Amino acid sequence: MLFQNDKLVVRTLTLEDHLFLAKWLSDPVVLEFYEGRDNPFSEEKVLKKFYNRNDGTYRCIVEYERISIGYIQFYPLDDEDKKDYGYFDTNPIYGMDQFIGEPYYWNQGIGQLLVQSMVQFLIKEKQAEKIVMDPQTWNERAIRCYEKSGFKKVKLLPKHELHEGEYRDCWLIEFNSNDMLS
Repeated sequence: MLFQNDKLVVRTLTLEDHLFLAKWLSDPVVLEFYEGRDNPFSEEKVLKKFYNRNDGTYRCIVEYERISIGYIQFYPLDDEDKKDYGYFDTNPIYGMDQFIGEPYYWNQGIGQLLVQSMVQFLIKEKQAEKIVMDPQTWNERAIRCYEKSGFKKVKLLPKHELHEGEYRDCWLIEFNSNDMLS
């Protein structure tokens, strides 16, 4: 287990979890917001994308009340990513991505609890000074969740991510741990 916050647990991805990922990432309701409905995942595709990769990404399952409901990953930004986003300092910056794969658990504040808990973990355990995400501009529900969790829009990333056949604009959003001190 990576951490627990009340009924929420974040733990490292195991091989058995590939079945959850295949279920969630083949559901059009979930894919509308994560990966795209034109990009469903088979078990084979899940195994290829989420396992046996040494790319510095920490891949985790989200449990709520002991039920696996979603996925979260975090990773230190490398120099190329920092440059692409306009960061030129050498301080630790982490990126994160997540989704709740069980729609029953949407709109209950669990996403906000997850994001806030991960931010606290990254600051405390990884000494992250900044944490960034790049949600698509049209995903207003996710952006509201992130803003309620202390993230701020930094800049627009035009045509940044391929989603359902077209490149979509994204927001670079940032949580700055120094803001917690002021």
